[in-house]
Amino acid sequence: MTSEISPTAWMLAASAALVIGLSKAGIKGIAVVNVTLMALAFETKESTGIVVPLLIIGDLFAVIYYNRHAQWSYILKFLPWIILGILIGVLIGNDLDENTFKIWMAAIILISVAMMYWWDRRKSKAVPSHWLFASMVGMMAGITTMIGNLGGAFSNIYFLAMRVPKNQFIGTAAWLFLIINLFKLPFHIYVWETITTQTLIINLKLLPAIFIGFFIGLRLVKIIKEDFYRKMILVLTALGAILILFR
Repeated sequence: MTSEISPTAWMLAASAALVIGLSKAGIKGIAVVNVTLMALAFETKESTGIVVPLLIIGDLFAVIYYNRHAQWSYILKFLPWIILGILIGVLIGNDLDENTFKIWMAAIILISVAMMYWWDRRKSKAVPSHWLFASMVGMMAGITTMIGNLGGAFSNIYFLAMRVPKNQFIGTAAWLFLIINLFKLPFHIYVWETITTQTLIINLKLLPAIFIGFFIGLRLVKIIKEDFYRKMILVLTALGAILILFR
């Protein structure tokens, strides 16, 4: 399998791994970019299985670096709803053919982009903190993280609603997604069969890109101009989602 991968696909996959490292270092809102790049490099459903082990490696880096900032009260409140959403996502995604899965993933990416754009544009940053809000956002995070590894947009909104400070935000999200991605592993291996020996070999070859992305991200998180950066990412990600539909 690895011998059949084109240089272009390897370049896209390495770029995706680099973005995973950046994201796990604390540059939130760019996870949709790695999903888009990986889906362009490989078959759409297959790409979800390739991404998960890379996410777990990134999560481990983030947990080690930001562990002292984790707030477990938020995790314990939000996690059960995400797990329920993941189980729903397993059922939804298992019977989708490749073309339909591709459409779902592109739609989720575009919806995620629209949601983040809406959040950035609104004047009021107040978000309901009622348990119903946590349950709905949590289930959506679970469904989207299973189908397209795109739960980050919904979890970001939840943590923003709780007004979690930056370092606590990153540390809490690190533990949350490490647990979530480990929970997803058996479904990718035994139900969807998107994680195989061959995909793990691809993961090993992409590890250096995650290392580089993470250490660059640690530097950038302190100096990046958030407003311009997020606008650029949203535009590029939306274009990527459209490309997935026509690949």
